[in-house]
This record gives sequence, C-alpha cells and structure tokens, in this order.
Amino acid sequence: QVQLVESGGGLVQAGGSLRLSCAASGRTFLWYAMGWFRQAPGKEREFVAAINRSGGSTYLGDSVKGRFTISRDNAKNTVYLQMNSLKPGDTAVYYCAAGGPYSDGYYYTRHYEYDYWGQGTQVTVSS
Repeated sequence: QVQLVESGGGLVQAGGSLRLSCAASGRTFLWYAMGWFRQAPGKEREFVAAINRSGGSTYLGDSVKGRFTISRDNAKNTVYLQMNSLKPGDTAVYYCAAGGPYSDGYYYTRHYEYDYWGQGTQVTVSS
C-alpha cells in the first residue's frame, strides 16, 4: 500500500503560480512512477503530468506544456507540480497518483496505469 497526501492548493489570480506537493508513505517511493491528474466539475479526469521512477523522464499534457513542471525528490518521498501562468481553465481538483511498482524507467499517462491516489487538492484560478 502507498498513501499519498497532496498539499499546496488554493486560490490564485490568473497569471499566478502555485506549487503542489504530494508526500508518499508506505512502500519504497523509488519503485513507483508518479503522475498528476485533475478533474473539473462536470468533466472527466484529465492527465496533467507524469514522471518516471528516477525523475529523469517527464511528460506533460498538451494543455499545460510550457507552464507546468513535474519533479520528484526520492530522498523526501515527494513529487511536485510547479504551476505557472495559471489560467481560469486550470481550476480543478488536482490528484496525485502512484503507479507500480514498476521495474522499468517509463512514465505513464493513463489513469488505469496508476494504482494509488491521493484525496485531491483544490486549485481555483480567478480571472
């Protein structure tokens, strides 16, 4: 079992920045690929960002490329989502997810490739 706890959400004006954190506990963090997804009211869950076990490979969804960055600190069992140039369309509940354990060095972009999910943190961007 892996437990995930997100933090860092809140209310920000358009153009502002937030950094989300996701602290993991339970099993060896290094074994797991990590990802961020988001869900706005009335919409399906959307892939945001993914990172492989080592942190050497990342992938961002088209809607956030050039504005968001995903990173991880395996010594701190934490994954981050740095969000810059925020837009009202980024308003959603953001979820951290862990997939695996995997023996490969890939990242994953589909929700069914993830086995553990956090409770979510609300991000609201005002215009």
